[in-house]
Amino acid sequence: MPDHEPNTPPGPGGAAAQAGARPSPTAQAREIAARVRAVPGVVGLSAGSFGATATPVPGGRIAGVAVRGGEVEVGVVVLLDRPIPDTAADIREAALAAAGASGDRSVHVRIEDVAGDDGEGTPSGEDGDGAP
Repeated sequence: MPDHEPNTPPGPGGAAAQAGARPSPTAQAREIAARVRAVPGVVGLSAGSFGATATPVPGGRIAGVAVRGGEVEVGVVVLLDRPIPDTAADIREAALAAAGASGDRSVHVRIEDVAGDDGEGTPSGEDGDGAP
């Protein structure tokens, strides 16, 4: 099953968004995913250990972004090249901007893994030198 929906022309959700209504969860998740991937220090999106951080879409899901009512959850893998709280704050800001920060949204950022300068992640439970 793909982790994202293929590009499709705007449907009724797109027309509603143009008319001033909140876009569909699918459209919001796509926009949030795109903006979060562009944040400096973000290696990629992550659905988490159990794959729960995702938005279902026709034919698959958007992994790493869960749009649920008034809440947005974003799971990411980040680089250690800058302070994680700074990266998380930028991710939250990008997600709020994409979700239409109307004041009725909360964004939860989950740092699911970290990667070194080479982009390689550190497995959970290890301290980086291979020792558990």
